[in-house]
Amino acid sequence: MSDIRRHGNGPVLADGTRLPYARACEANGFVFVSGQLPLDASGRVVEGGIGEQTAQALRNVASVLALAGLGLADVVKTTVWLADIADFAEFNRAYAAHFAGEFPARSTTGGAQLAFGARIEIEATARVPG
Repeated sequence: MSDIRRHGNGPVLADGTRLPYARACEANGFVFVSGQLPLDASGRVVEGGIGEQTAQALRNVASVLALAGLGLADVVKTTVWLADIADFAEFNRAYAAHFAGEFPARSTTGGAQLAFGARIEIEATARVPG
């Protein structure tokens, strides 16, 4: 799990600002991934609608989990914030496409005021096998 701590600093935004939080922490056989916005590698919110933003936020979750040798299949719980609950149906379609087999438990809320004009934020808890 050392990769989580070593590489776990918050993302760097397009203006060079590093956000002051750990992207994930490991404790008692679980990895807790901080809320992931749909930021691309340059630190900007991806263009497009809720489908594109959901896919990017989940790619970000997956990349953080990879630092611990885990993937989306190891996720047991997600929490999702939507800026607009009217996006719920399209969000569900995009979300479902990223999970094979059983879905993790999930809480979703709408009407969230998210940073940088994002339409979605996703945090995840994954279980370390063994």
